[in-house]
Amino acid sequence: MAQTYISASDRHSLFYRHLVDNLRNAGVEIVDSALDATATFSIVTDDTGQRVLSVSARNVPREYEVYYTVVYELGTVEKPLLPRRAQTLTRDYTWDETRVLGKEEEEQLLREAIVDDLVRVILIQLSGI
Repeated sequence: MAQTYISASDRHSLFYRHLVDNLRNAGVEIVDSALDATATFSIVTDDTGQRVLSVSARNVPREYEVYYTVVYELGTVEKPLLPRRAQTLTRDYTWDETRVLGKEEEEQLLREAIVDDLVRVILIQLSGI
């Protein structure tokens, strides 16, 4: 994995950026072409969003769940090194319509924390290869 190409449909996603930064910090060289790589890390799915968990008596959302899902695999030209895997992490938070700006910032911070945890899990899996 000394020279790795990352195949992704969205190279600007939060997950992609955090993954690249962490791989570089671990000493992995990220290359621009699969031809120059000793391994290819493929991000098949990179999806995030939120769901309503509970509502008030007036049918106003009171609690949300933020989720982040990635499906990925790692391989070389000759063989797969890590078969396709899916990881989903979630966090929930309460909603208060009087504090909209603060809650939106809280949602973004939760999403970033989820991505950090996802990258950490994946790096642990990759260290075993």
